[in-house]
Amino acid sequence: MRTTRRTAPGSLAPPHASEGRTDPSVRRRLSEPALRTFFNVARAWGLSTTEERALLGWPPSSTFHKYKSGDAGVLSFDTLTRISLVLGIYKALQVLYVEPSFADGWMRMRNTNALFGGAAP
Repeated sequence: MRTTRRTAPGSLAPPHASEGRTDPSVRRRLSEPALRTFFNVARAWGLSTTEERALLGWPPSSTFHKYKSGDAGVLSFDTLTRISLVLGIYKALQVLYVEPSFADGWMRMRNTNALFGGAAP
């Protein structure tokens, strides 16, 4: 059953997306598909092992290789949040750029925006 909470008199809002991620049973259910999807995005973007580990919050090498082999265990709230942010960026690029190969390649393109200082994102 979906719950809602009141945000203003007479209005209802869906629960905050991260509320369930603190619950270990929810995190267990999300961990495997989250990692599987993360590694699919990492492959599409051509990320190195170092870049993948950095995005995941620098898990120990043995833990990272366990993740890569499909043994997700129960990911931390932080790791699930990191994966969620990566997936949000991936989705935004796919919506912004019609050509999937361009959207995936964007991560390796030099960017003139001051935020990137001429480097790739």
